[in-house]
Amino acid sequence: MVRSDMTDLEWEFIKAVLPNKIRGKQRVDDRRVVNSIFYVLRTGIPWADLPSEYGPPTTVYNRFNRCSYAGHWDRIMDAIRLKTLC
Repeated sequence: MVRSDMTDLEWEFIKAVLPNKIRGKQRVDDRRVVNSIFYVLRTGIPWADLPSEYGPPTTVYNRFNRCSYAGHWDRIMDAIRLKTLC
């Protein structure tokens, strides 16, 4: 785990909002993928330059795009925003 990765408490909150249906083959570790997406967004690096401990950049990029298209990121951010208002 990299110092900038999510804490267990942060992950439990985000995990509760993520979709959990598995269609097709088994997905790679959701927490690692979400950490890697946050890393790219936080640092501004190209997807291809993602450090190897986060896994294949194409996996991360594809998951980010699918989640964006399906509106999952909007729901995650809305849940985080509502949680911070309470």
